[in-house]
Amino acid sequence: MRIDVLSLFPEMFEGVLGSSILKKAAEKEAVSYKVTNFRDYADNKHHTVDDYPYGGGAGMVLKPQPIFDAVTAMKESTGSKPRVILMCPQGEKYTQYKAEELSKEEHLIFICGHYEGYDERIRTHIITDEISIGDYVLTGGELGAMVVIDSVVRLLPGVLGNEESPVKDSFSSGLLEHPHYTRPADFRGIKVPDILLSGNHALIEEWRIKESLRRTLTRRPDLLENFPLGDKEKKWLDELKKEEK
Repeated sequence: MRIDVLSLFPEMFEGVLGSSILKKAAEKEAVSYKVTNFRDYADNKHHTVDDYPYGGGAGMVLKPQPIFDAVTAMKESTGSKPRVILMCPQGEKYTQYKAEELSKEEHLIFICGHYEGYDERIRTHIITDEISIGDYVLTGGELGAMVVIDSVVRLLPGVLGNEESPVKDSFSSGLLEHPHYTRPADFRGIKVPDILLSGNHALIEEWRIKESLRRTLTRRPDLLENFPLGDKEKKWLDELKKEEK
């Protein structure tokens, strides 16, 4: 996968893309990153990328020309048809399902805005996706883009050491993940559930499913509305609901 980022502050990405799993993914050649300051594409002598909004109002608006030309150059350099992603509080709320969808693409371009907003022609003529990471407003799109990039890259084949890890993550299965424990079995009198020490893998898996249901019911019951429950899961969920009363 190739990931391009258009930002007025490319230095913000250095630590994130050069650390941890994102760094290892690039070293494994599962992904390549390029962060570009779209001010470099401005066609005026002062390299300005924003202007006052028509009709008046507060703030400045990003001009279409630098972003249009930057995206065109990136498409021409690869010959690809990338997903062009606008980080925007008006976009669809980001989910694990969207991360899985984007992880199947060969080329992603992220546009990180600042100021009051974008010229609408950017949104209507070059964007394929608008993404929001939550119902709040940030200073710019950079932090949101980092979140999306991290969640996508970790799903690429070979990036994580255990191929089952991304499959069993919270939200990937449709439920929140079950509790985890490690050594020691008894820490300051707080003991690991006996079932996990039993060696009975069938019962352990059953316990994990029940605990996933319990945690989802308690913390995110909305996720259960669209989760396809089997007969066993329905029975366990009914039992858990009775315990909650």
